Amino acid sequence: MQFPSHSRTTARGAALVAISAMGTVLGIVIWAASRETGAFLGAFTFVFIFAFSGWFVLTHRRLGRALGVLGMAVGISGLTGFVQHQGDLLVLLIASIALFGLFARYAVRYGTERVESSASRHRGKRRPARHGVLIINPRSGNGKAGRFQLPEEARKRGIEPLLLSPGDDLAELAEQAAQGGADVIGMAGGDGSQALVATVAMRHDIAHVCIPAGTRNNFAGDLGLDRNDVLGALDAFTDGVERRIDVASVNERVYVNNASLGLYAQVVQSDAYRAAKLRTWRRLLPRMLGPSAEKSELEFKGPDGRDLDGTALLIVSNNPYQLRRLGGVGTRLRLDSGRLGIVATRMRKATDLAQLITLGAAGQAKRFRGLRQWSALEFEVRSGAPVAVGLDGEALTLAPPLRFVSLPGALRIRMPRHSRGISPAAAAVTLTRRDLRRLLSIAAGKPGPPVV
Repeated sequence: MQFPSHSRTTARGAALVAISAMGTVLGIVIWAASRETGAFLGAFTFVFIFAFSGWFVLTHRRLGRALGVLGMAVGISGLTGFVQHQGDLLVLLIASIALFGLFARYAVRYGTERVESSASRHRGKRRPARHGVLIINPRSGNGKAGRFQLPEEARKRGIEPLLLSPGDDLAELAEQAAQGGADVIGMAGGDGSQALVATVAMRHDIAHVCIPAGTRNNFAGDLGLDRNDVLGALDAFTDGVERRIDVASVNERVYVNNASLGLYAQVVQSDAYRAAKLRTWRRLLPRMLGPSAEKSELEFKGPDGRDLDGTALLIVSNNPYQLRRLGGVGTRLRLDSGRLGIVATRMRKATDLAQLITLGAAGQAKRFRGLRQWSALEFEVRSGAPVAVGLDGEALTLAPPLRFVSLPGALRIRMPRHSRGISPAAAAVTLTRRDLRRLLSIAAGKPGPPVV
């Protein structure tokens, strides 16, 4: 993918600023390691105390929760004292990291070439849709479709808008559109809705357009769309490029993002979750992680083939999530690797949560002994009872065993030609030698290493 010359020129300047900020950060770290080691170790100790106490606030009631609040206050007090004594140094460090993150991300996004894998090399400009159909959920994203006047804007572009009314079957509406001759079908709504329409598009081998009119729009972000440019996404119908991406399925039900089992899935099953998310978490966590919590019944094989159980949170995603570094965390580098991403987390006591948060503060969450991440073509979860599943944010209950399968290149996705097509994970840059070489290449006016 080629970018305008002014974008490449600006990317060079951004890379130079990022390299300077990187040098400042490294200088501060080296100086602090030699002069202020004790102070920084103390700060991480207070982070541990804060997280350890937070476990009791989350998983206990009455006295246990009160003692947890007291411990969290001690942790905050210690961190406040550290900030007061190291204020100037911390301000400079945070400012340098912020500058590095901002300018490095810009440099990589506009100065790195995008190279598609074999599953999506047929990317190219497509003629405007002959019969484009856009299904719109007017309630999604707190009425985002209405605020952007999506039906009217669709008609201006020759796209037929279909409004989803209460009681309508979305899959049936999409099926009728496909059978009615639609050659491109779009969905303006949340990720669960995107998956349903994508299933129909796959069945009829027609292109799918994602319009980021939901609340979080994670799928749109990982595609490389600008999630704030709702109207700009409509250009996929009239001035679009197309490529093939993967989807995944669990017991033959298609999803585009992830299936979560364990904690999150159990919470979203609650009728009160949509109206009061935080209150629901506070009410249910003591029951699920507290002293009287029942052991998880989820059973599956780990990356070494051995049986694993007792997992508090299990996520099976359509392509692996990036968890190794802070930038782009929770997003996917690509959507065409042909693999499932699997993340399993065990947390049974206060020290587990404290260790995870402390390692995360140091950018080392992968070192947490209760966290495992791997990829696979297929994956199976066993259980002695029906399993609660959060599928692209929608609450389901499925009969075991749960069979997850990656469907490589199954979906034709059409995007605006002006979209960058680079996800937050692909644009993320960290303080590593590889990313330094990446930035040096861009600063020298050469294309950055390709995103693959």
